[in-house]
Amino acid sequence: MITVENVSKTFTLHNQAAAVIPVMEGASLQVAPGECVALVGASGAGKSTLMRMLYGNYLAASGRIQIGDVDVASAAPREILDLRRHVLGYVSQFLRVVPRVPTLEVVAEPLLVTGVAQDPAFDRARGLLARLNIPERLWSLSPTTFSGGEQQRVNIARGFAYDYPALLLDEPTASLDATNRAIVLDMIHAAKARGAAIVGIFHDDAARAQVCDREIDVAGFAPRDAA
Repeated sequence: MITVENVSKTFTLHNQAAAVIPVMEGASLQVAPGECVALVGASGAGKSTLMRMLYGNYLAASGRIQIGDVDVASAAPREILDLRRHVLGYVSQFLRVVPRVPTLEVVAEPLLVTGVAQDPAFDRARGLLARLNIPERLWSLSPTTFSGGEQQRVNIARGFAYDYPALLLDEPTASLDATNRAIVLDMIHAAKARGAAIVGIFHDDAARAQVCDREIDVAGFAPRDAA
């Protein structure tokens, strides 16, 4: 479902005489349907950079990033947007939403944009918010007013609202108490059971051990002169 083949990445520092900094080369991995793979490595090793390339936020300098039928490394912007609508979900560490949009609409939005009717979309959103212990009195409010843990749970609800064939999870259990952490891990297990291919960053060792089938150390993708 996900294939990364010989991917490299550089950053150009335009405010420093356009210096080119190589940050990754030769990155290769595969993730099958129903498999969860953890990206591991020291801070700064490139875990988030690789995740952002998978999602199409960063452009790879070379190589292939095949997700479903789309090569993210060479796809047009409209292809990336369609991939995110129907194939590739992303739960980031930070909630980014339009201010003043009610929480219920934020969670239902991934379903609505794929053509799901409003009633079933909102029913699904209500079920996820209830499961993740977001009080019903908050559903009509913008999640920008919520605590960090509540925002994280809204982000998870939105990321799991649609049954994406592929999922990227960036610290999905960060900021969560034990009860909600267990719920999220159950949701990840359920996504695997239905066949989702998952790439995640988990600094929570116990959570990683529970849901991940194997680990990939991104330090192995360091440029040769930085290794």
